[in-house]
Amino acid sequence: MKRKKIAFIVPYPKGIAPSQRFRFEQYLSLLEQDGCEISFYPFFTDNAYRLIYQPGKFMLKSWGVFIAFFKRFLLMFQLKSYAIVFIHREASPVGPPVFEWIIARVLKKKIIYDFDDAIWLENTSQSNKLISGIKKHSKVVSICRWSTVILCGNHYLMNFAKKYNNDVKYMPTTIDLKNGHNQLKQHKRKEKIVLGWTGTHSTIKYLYEIEDVLFELQKKYDVEVNIISNKEPVFKKLNFNYIPWEKEKEIEDLLSFDIGIMPLLDNEWAKGKCGFKALQYMALGIPAVVSPVGVNVEIIRDGINGYIVNDDVDWLDKISRLIEIEGVRKEIGLEGHKTILSKYSVEVNKKKYLEWIDNLFKK
Repeated sequence: MKRKKIAFIVPYPKGIAPSQRFRFEQYLSLLEQDGCEISFYPFFTDNAYRLIYQPGKFMLKSWGVFIAFFKRFLLMFQLKSYAIVFIHREASPVGPPVFEWIIARVLKKKIIYDFDDAIWLENTSQSNKLISGIKKHSKVVSICRWSTVILCGNHYLMNFAKKYNNDVKYMPTTIDLKNGHNQLKQHKRKEKIVLGWTGTHSTIKYLYEIEDVLFELQKKYDVEVNIISNKEPVFKKLNFNYIPWEKEKEIEDLLSFDIGIMPLLDNEWAKGKCGFKALQYMALGIPAVVSPVGVNVEIIRDGINGYIVNDDVDWLDKISRLIEIEGVRKEIGLEGHKTILSKYSVEVNKKKYLEWIDNLFKK
């Protein structure tokens, strides 16, 4: 029998980036059980990944990127035996899509292209200004055209991809309720309620937008604010507990939340977000309070499995209700968990995921 070999060409090391962990890394062991032979090729090493988002250190960053490009070049000579190449976001974070062109046009491989952000748009940060200037966001169009099938995390992303490819599939970001988020928040009467937010340095900016709201809630209820991230935020007046993200403690730290929040700005980039924070909260039975942007309005049924808020008054009113009434926190949390169980769990989505890939091998 011919081996079913898949090469995963991805930006980040395994087990670190949320987009990789909750879009396809959860399915790797299932693919192996299904007879696939998996090889994993991140662009950045662990050390380079930690370095690239730090300010300064230009020479070290440049050297890390050079080494990564050299390894990508060598990889092109190793792909001959692979039937399928899975590309998440891009083969390299800077420059034109040279590697994708080689894979598609020279090596003539079947490409699964997966993305969960509006990566054709610019979204720069202070720590990666140098790289962002040469990212070539427009290459997403070419990669879409060269791909065999495209997996998108929401319908906004799908509508973009469909302009350039006829085989575009909806694959939501999913939660592993058996091996990962396998606990439920026990909502008990307590003196101090904890509002929580989790995310990377790139999304902290959205949290700043509701600092005044959170500060008002602190004054009114003496609530705690826990923030899980890979970078400590800087607020003007909010008191908060910073919890550095650690994979081993992720579930334990999230369960410290009584209420999970997900603010977003209503812009084109945010419309491409796939609701990951809300999905994490809901999976653990933590009521989610979210901005009405993008896929959030598909995931959340306001007042049933979470709350959708439109302005500062809404943020105050709906979080206040959750703070004041323990039963509402529990009810909303349980309904959120049921939503994950029925629509956004690995268990529910794994069959179609495996079938899509298996059908590609047969073509």
